[in-house]
Amino acid sequence: MIDQRRLYSPAKRGGFASAFRALTLGAVLLAAAPISQAGVLLQGFYWDVPSPAAGTSSAPWWWDHLGAQANALKLSGFSAVWIPPVLKGAAGGYSDGYDPFDDYDIGSKSQMGTIPTRYGTREQLEKCCAMLRANSLSIYCDIVDNHRDGDPGNYQFSYVDAYGNSGLGRFGKSFYDFHPNVGQDPDVPAGSAEDFNAFGRDLAPINGPSHWIYNNLEYAGDWLTKALDLQGYRLDDVKGISTDWLNPFLSYGTLSGKFAVGEYYDSNLSSVEYWIQTMMGGRSSAFDFPLRQDLYNMCNNPGSFNMAVLDHDGVQGTDPYHAVTFVENHDTDRSSPIVQNKALAYAYILTSEGYPSVFYKDYSTDSGCYGMKPTIDNLIWIHENLASGSTVQRWKNNLVFVYERQGGQHLLVGLNNNIGYGYNLTCATGFGAYVHLHDYTGHAADIWTDGSGNASLSLPTATGGMGYVCYAPIGISGSFTAPQISTTQEYDGTSDLDLKPADNTAQVQVCRVYSAASKSISGALTFDTTSWTSSTYITLEIDNPSGGVVSTKNYYSTTAQGSTLAITSSAAGYYTYKIRSYNTPSGNAKPSYGLKVTYTAPQS
Repeated sequence: MIDQRRLYSPAKRGGFASAFRALTLGAVLLAAAPISQAGVLLQGFYWDVPSPAAGTSSAPWWWDHLGAQANALKLSGFSAVWIPPVLKGAAGGYSDGYDPFDDYDIGSKSQMGTIPTRYGTREQLEKCCAMLRANSLSIYCDIVDNHRDGDPGNYQFSYVDAYGNSGLGRFGKSFYDFHPNVGQDPDVPAGSAEDFNAFGRDLAPINGPSHWIYNNLEYAGDWLTKALDLQGYRLDDVKGISTDWLNPFLSYGTLSGKFAVGEYYDSNLSSVEYWIQTMMGGRSSAFDFPLRQDLYNMCNNPGSFNMAVLDHDGVQGTDPYHAVTFVENHDTDRSSPIVQNKALAYAYILTSEGYPSVFYKDYSTDSGCYGMKPTIDNLIWIHENLASGSTVQRWKNNLVFVYERQGGQHLLVGLNNNIGYGYNLTCATGFGAYVHLHDYTGHAADIWTDGSGNASLSLPTATGGMGYVCYAPIGISGSFTAPQISTTQEYDGTSDLDLKPADNTAQVQVCRVYSAASKSISGALTFDTTSWTSSTYITLEIDNPSGGVVSTKNYYSTTAQGSTLAITSSAAGYYTYKIRSYNTPSGNAKPSYGLKVTYTAPQS
């Protein structure tokens, strides 16, 4: 295998820098500012979504299917979408993304038997992200940095370059870049119990030689963030990743300051809390697996689960600022699904504290999905308009849990887990005396508080999980809007990545961006002028959806780096940037470049 370290070695942080990092890591942990997020998150995929690349020729490409729903998702009240892993996987077009192969192939290289991933091409992915951003939705990408898959059995990873040449792609990996070929990294939560072969070749960012893995995972994460204009990350399998690397990773380059949530797959509350607060210094949130275990027990065991357990349950009960609550995800749906009364669990997470995540397969009306959209849409409205502030419990026993959110005009929530009977009770509230309350779920009639501010509730039976009510003062209304915003996506043309550099013999296509009509499209170009003469230049061109040239610009060694070629789109569609070099010296015949394109996609 070609030694990739000779091909690409940007500014290593060795010597004093590495020593300084080690000395200051404790300070980083203490100083890391907690980054949370308001709103409702959609997990925008499920396991084995149908795909033309995986044998279902009639299925739409997932990136196209998800992007087409962006406007409807925003108008239903979602604030962010968690997209699946985008890297080419070892299983090629059949991969769900959790067997990542090449850190710089997002559906853009011919490897593992395919150019597109299961979800589509790089261009389709960029269009999807642009449409999500056009609807003001944040994008959280699933980052799988515990392992890599697809080597021929010898821990040797090599990749094709922009021209399809084997072994010349960026960030190859070798035997000693992986555990157990080097010792386990420090501060891996799983410690000696980690199964190095559980998911693939286990990366060694700390103990691998020369910080090769450490540094290059940072570079790749920064590249991906800029390529897709990401706002955050879902971190896969954090129990197997050293926090000595993960914490600085989340502070590197464009990753700094963005939302992160870790998959610490454990129902032990103290273990999850220790990872959040002590190991990560509050830099990342975590999925609330302890709460999900109780929701699983509640739904699958109606009448026998002790509902009092839900009082400040899980991470959302102790540290709601760092809790991402969920009912189901792509893993639990296969291994330990909630098989009945799931609506009651969604009623809990969408009226409680924490940052709730909705599972696409539960929500969607697509064929093969569970079609809970009407129920969940109502609960999202309640979450966004009524549920705020701290929580106080108002009534609890083995069958019923009633709690009140203290923010705004207050929200009183009653949950009944008895599928055979309703439940009547009277409890204190913070609404005040003689207040007219409306159940915003439509499950029960309006009520009035009494002279002491107490409320008498008649909770419906739990049949189908519908044993819940959500009371607040009558007359509250509101709808969701979708402000249209632009996106900025970056393209690097260089031989060891997926896009070709500028060529002195032919025009090269940089990208196609999908713009709405009458919107600005602006490309800022940076370029390598090494050994250029006064007659050397690069020409950048932009074509309209019909293929006609709209505008061109020449870039000389004297042209300011980052100078833009901008137009206003005449119609919705794909606009193409193309590049060519002229009179380039033999030592730099094909100059590398970066193009930063800012544009606004259609909302639907």
